[in-house]
Amino acid sequence: MAKLDEPLRNLLGAKTAKVLASGLELHTVGDLVHHYPRRYAQRGELTDLDGLVDGEHVTVMAEVTKVQGRTIPRSPGYLLEVTVSDGHGTLKLTFFGRKGAWRAEKELSPGVRGLFSGKVTTYRPRGGGRPQRQLTHPEFRVLPEEGSAGAAAREFAEEIIPIYPATKGLESWKIEECVQIVLDQLDLGPDPMPGPILRRHGLIGLGEALRGIHKPRDWGELERARRRLKWDEAFVLQIALAQRRKAASALPAKPRPRVRGGLLDAFDAALPFTLTEGQLQVGEEIAADLSGEHPMHRLLQGDVGAGKTVVALRAMLQVVDGGGQAALLAPTEVLAQQHYRSITAMLGPLAEAGRLGGADKATRVVLLTGSQGAKARRQALLEAASGEAGIVVGTHALLQEHVQFADLGLVVVDEQHRFGVEQRDALREKAAGGRPHVLVMTATPIPRTVAMTVFGDLETSTLSQLPSGRAEIKTFVVPPERPAFLARTWERIREEVAQGRQAYIVCPRIGAQEDEEDDAPTPPPGPDDEGRRAPVAVLDLLPRLEEELLTGLRIGVLHGKLPPDDKDAVMRRFAAGEIDVLLATTVVEVGVDVPNATVMVIMDADRFGVSQLHQLRGRVGRGSLPGLCLLVTDAEPGSRARQRLDAVASTTDGFALSRLDLEQRREGDVLGAAQAGRHSSLRLLTLLKDEELIRTARTEATALVEADPDLQGHAALAAELAVMLDEERAGFLEKA
Repeated sequence: MAKLDEPLRNLLGAKTAKVLASGLELHTVGDLVHHYPRRYAQRGELTDLDGLVDGEHVTVMAEVTKVQGRTIPRSPGYLLEVTVSDGHGTLKLTFFGRKGAWRAEKELSPGVRGLFSGKVTTYRPRGGGRPQRQLTHPEFRVLPEEGSAGAAAREFAEEIIPIYPATKGLESWKIEECVQIVLDQLDLGPDPMPGPILRRHGLIGLGEALRGIHKPRDWGELERARRRLKWDEAFVLQIALAQRRKAASALPAKPRPRVRGGLLDAFDAALPFTLTEGQLQVGEEIAADLSGEHPMHRLLQGDVGAGKTVVALRAMLQVVDGGGQAALLAPTEVLAQQHYRSITAMLGPLAEAGRLGGADKATRVVLLTGSQGAKARRQALLEAASGEAGIVVGTHALLQEHVQFADLGLVVVDEQHRFGVEQRDALREKAAGGRPHVLVMTATPIPRTVAMTVFGDLETSTLSQLPSGRAEIKTFVVPPERPAFLARTWERIREEVAQGRQAYIVCPRIGAQEDEEDDAPTPPPGPDDEGRRAPVAVLDLLPRLEEELLTGLRIGVLHGKLPPDDKDAVMRRFAAGEIDVLLATTVVEVGVDVPNATVMVIMDADRFGVSQLHQLRGRVGRGSLPGLCLLVTDAEPGSRARQRLDAVASTTDGFALSRLDLEQRREGDVLGAAQAGRHSSLRLLTLLKDEELIRTARTEATALVEADPDLQGHAALAAELAVMLDEERAGFLEKA
């Protein structure tokens, strides 16, 4: 009998095991049995051939409609073309040479149904015509005909056929055979899920579930198997997060209760606006956490313009009032400088301790970035180490070993997803005498299930209410079928500038020869991008704007490859109204706050993700003036990209858009595979569709960990957790 950790070569032989390892990264019995079918087919249900994507390795079920062989003048001298259909679309199967075509010619004839596996490519027929999809030298398996003699044929005609993610040299049905060999010899040992939980939720056993997902006898058995395996994914992950929450609650931290008559009270009294109910409520939650003897671990999320910075600043002032320091970690120098300017502006005299014009009760705010001059850097380091600076704003430079704090009480991480685990951990370790409190901010709205799963060890606060006085933002798509709309785009910019306002123009790229690793990433090209022109670049568009489209306007340029001092100078001039139009890459995506900017034009908008478009749009309408966002695209009506842009134009609700964003892409690996380069831990669980299951698993996991924190009474479950949280991923969770 085979255990889950047994190498596949022991059961399948070295040759097959090597293909599984190199093509699909499947090394052990456990890897293979958790390599679930991508979909299922049943006799009579042919594959939708119109949905095939170029470059994809597919397995399709189709019916042969035409077989034609002919001699060709060039080598190899013979071509066999087989046309298969789903009743609507068609697909060509091509076989070259007598040797390569003999089996297909023998077994495939009109009316035959089969499974065909290969890589989808496109070719143009001789004499022109529409491009056609084809599989070249596909592997195939003929399906028995209805009424064929023999029990095996009848059984095959009725069964559900699993279609596996396959690889070159190992088709779906061969993987199916490998799985069956392994399942026949599998010894799972005790079920890792506690019996009472299985009974409470009507879940089947693990062995039954694995057989049911790979070889279901009917659709009901498949659904029961999927439900059990989804539960395992959700429950084991929630166990890990519950253990982290419990461990964090036991760590010591210095309490920082609110001090009456301190900096925070003075700041509140001087605010020129009224805080929203949401800001006040979240502020109370954070204040209570900071007063505790255990470190706060809280996620502060809010839609664009919801006022997260003010909430974070009030938390920092509470810590400073308590004798501690706060560090704000930003992902880019542009954003760090923007935070530094906005915080010092909001504090005014309260940020000028010991200086002429400083308030009686004041602190210092210092900026620490990698590009600072030696003198400014030395002064910032000294003020941080001595405690003279209550608030230190910086980039990755804050993480360097020689940066010291007198008493670091709070770490605020802006745009959490931009930082690696080790970077966040390095800053947290700079606190002496206990762990600092941690506040993670994100301007990317997160669906509740994602927050429960990805940020499941953090308490979550959400700002959904916009401050009063914020203007609305109208968004329009500028499509290829309306060329007059693009001309109108440049007119609108001129009209706004004529009224004393400003505009952004954002491009996906810096320039043709630039390495753009410093700028925020845009989605990789998809299959529909083949043959398209390169995306619009800042440096290519600039001459056209200056000489033709926006002649006479003051245009500034901002991108990740500019020297830091130049970036800062451009932003200062734009904020001061000395630049009419800022032509930029996505470095302006978050944090940039210029209330006088009213127009955002996004070139090649279809090259950006939904959340990224929403963040960019949030750079306008930040004051009392209404905002206008124009999404310029070549995407045709009805295309997937166009639907995405239409959705962005239809709503300014970031939480609704975040759900759409998640539906259109994979969740990624909640345990850090994006950083570790590993497969996703979520094979069946979908964070949007399985919300109720995740919530129930979280409740059960929390109760179990409360009763048995180290899982001493649940050895099989502890072993399952250890498999999922290998050393690399356990380290990710430990530091996250």
